[in-house]
Amino acid sequence: MQKFFLGGRLIFGPDARSLPVTLLLISAPSIIFCIFVARHLRHRFSPYNAGYGIMVVAVVFTIYVLIILFLTSARDPGIIPRNSRPPEEEPHHDSSVPAQARNRHTPGRQFPRTKEVMVNGMQVRVKYCSTCMLYRPPRCSHCSICNNCVERFDHHCPWVGQCIGLRNYRFFFMFVSSTTLLCIYVFSMSALYIKVLMDDNHRTVWEAMKESPPSVVLMAYCFIALWFVGGLTGFHLYLIGTNQTTYENFRHRADNRINIFDRGCPSNFDEIFCTKLNPSKINFRALVQEEVPRPTEEAKAEDVGGDTHPKIEVDLENRQDLLKISEQHNIEEGIDLSKISQRQNDEENDSRESNDPLRSTLEADSIMGINHRASLTMTMIRSDPEPSSYGNSSSEIAADSHTNSTVTIKEAGRLFE
Repeated sequence: MQKFFLGGRLIFGPDARSLPVTLLLISAPSIIFCIFVARHLRHRFSPYNAGYGIMVVAVVFTIYVLIILFLTSARDPGIIPRNSRPPEEEPHHDSSVPAQARNRHTPGRQFPRTKEVMVNGMQVRVKYCSTCMLYRPPRCSHCSICNNCVERFDHHCPWVGQCIGLRNYRFFFMFVSSTTLLCIYVFSMSALYIKVLMDDNHRTVWEAMKESPPSVVLMAYCFIALWFVGGLTGFHLYLIGTNQTTYENFRHRADNRINIFDRGCPSNFDEIFCTKLNPSKINFRALVQEEVPRPTEEAKAEDVGGDTHPKIEVDLENRQDLLKISEQHNIEEGIDLSKISQRQNDEENDSRESNDPLRSTLEADSIMGINHRASLTMTMIRSDPEPSSYGNSSSEIAADSHTNSTVTIKEAGRLFE
């Protein structure tokens, strides 16, 4: 992630620790040059103090390079603000993508990886960034080191510790090209000092180099550095002339694509160096606002169903009412059974010619058993513990009580057949 200083005025990349190394690689040779080379050339030219100009140029040039390096590294390269939610488009579910990978960033939603947009009258395919949850604008790419989508992404430079994009590319090129010129200047003045030593006492090259070892070290250092910064300057001159980025150059070379952004060499240079830079899309000095959490599926279900506590209370009240109704129903059925039994006993006593004591005892026991079952049913319903799950519906309770009553009536009927 980026590192911020002075209340968001300075924005460095995540690997800004490499910046002091770059400062040392630039400032150390310049200091050595001023002490061991430019100081001895102060009075070697006419007029007498004209040699001071060599030292002044070296100091000013070095300060200029360091300022350009600071402008490249400490500014927003063109970071695109992330979305807190996926774009408002119809998602589709990709069966080929595993469920874990599909739910990593946008749970339950899989957006198309690409879509077509029009650029300069031609269709350009842009990709969807699952990290930033947006469709990247043309020429934008996601930097894996900074973990941000950057406009006109060129590359991530470890020497400046920052991404190179739309808002700092011109400063990056100025830094690379001015460093190349500084290397050429130091190399030239060090070689000039060797030539001055040779002319003073008619010495050979080796004798002059032995007399000024710092000049030899500076020449070797600048010669090696020129292969890097000089080659990089030439490569970016080609990219600017053809309106490409480093990322596009390597990608288009492999895909053999046509560069639709090329408007001609003069217009391309004008776009890089003369176009006004737009302000940053992110206000890094603003206070961070607390993001409203996105409602989950469980929260949506609760919103649709309402509060669960009143529902539980209503279920408890309904269950108590059903228990009372079932109890009353069983009592009424018990009374009806008693009346039926009494009526049948009276009829049998009148119609019987003989009195059988054993049969009367059995019938009485059967009637008492029926009444005992009815009372037992009411006791079980009354002593039924609170349900572990409130999902039992009232229809199930009523059905159970009705079944118990039906079974009791059927048993009573069989006994009196």
